[in-house]
Amino acid sequence: MGGNSAAHGYRHHVDVSFAGTWRGSFAALILAALILAAMLLAGAFPAAAALSVERIALHQFEDGPVLPETHMFLPGEPIFFSCRLTGFQTETAKEEQKSVKLSWKVQVTDPAGAALAREASGTIADLVSAMDRNWLPKFLHNFTVPPFVASGTYHIQASVKDEVGKTQLESSVDFAVRGHAVEPSATLAGRNLHFLRTESDGPPLDPVVYHPGETLWARFDMTGYKFGEKNRYSVEYGLAVLRESGEQVFAQPAAAADANEAFYPQRYVPGALSLQLNADVPAGTYTLLVTMADKIGGQMAEVRGNFRIEK
Repeated sequence: MGGNSAAHGYRHHVDVSFAGTWRGSFAALILAALILAAMLLAGAFPAAAALSVERIALHQFEDGPVLPETHMFLPGEPIFFSCRLTGFQTETAKEEQKSVKLSWKVQVTDPAGAALAREASGTIADLVSAMDRNWLPKFLHNFTVPPFVASGTYHIQASVKDEVGKTQLESSVDFAVRGHAVEPSATLAGRNLHFLRTESDGPPLDPVVYHPGETLWARFDMTGYKFGEKNRYSVEYGLAVLRESGEQVFAQPAAAADANEAFYPQRYVPGALSLQLNADVPAGTYTLLVTMADKIGGQMAEVRGNFRIEK
């Protein structure tokens, strides 16, 4: 009898315990549902991570090291841009894979806000699975700094749209360029006329002294010319040598010409010239006169520089 009573008591204990657990679980489910409903009504349901930039960077070559903000680019140098994204949304594609659909644009502008290069655009359309949990979409763009740009801080603006999540973002990065200093001019002008010892563009001569039989080398910049269609320019220049009295002793009216067109307007044209000095040229002070012509704008200008010939 004792054993049977103990058995019945045990079974009764189990039944009571199970019923209590069931009632507790049911109550917890109701409570969770009420909390969830309250959160939805209050607009406090946790949202998915927002589309954002995980890293935006510049490189000297594709997938190269990230350059510091202090890096200085030079005219004519290529720049490689990369942007890595996070917080994107996916949609079911097939089996256990989901699709990512992103579109992007990149604009590069100069310090004044003018386009430095043509706008670039593209899309990222990939299939990802649970194995790609650490994968982040990335897009790349490269361009070349135009060869005759001014020093200053330039700007890259990236716009990205998540076609699945219907969200978009904008991010930017600046880069510095160290260019050749040419004072701007509203009209045709010659700048930076200097004399050299050799054809190599080294330090300017100071004082500017040559000797009979040597070659005079000079460089200068032309700016302020007008542009035609597609930023086309056309310039030419000539030279003359004057004695101290103003008498002309040599002239070459059409020494050289240059014409070109580009997406980004070329702000100056470098000029170079040379003059072989006769062995019997008299000592004295002379003037090099450079005459310039803007073929599109119909402008004329000149720039002068003095030099001495010593025996």
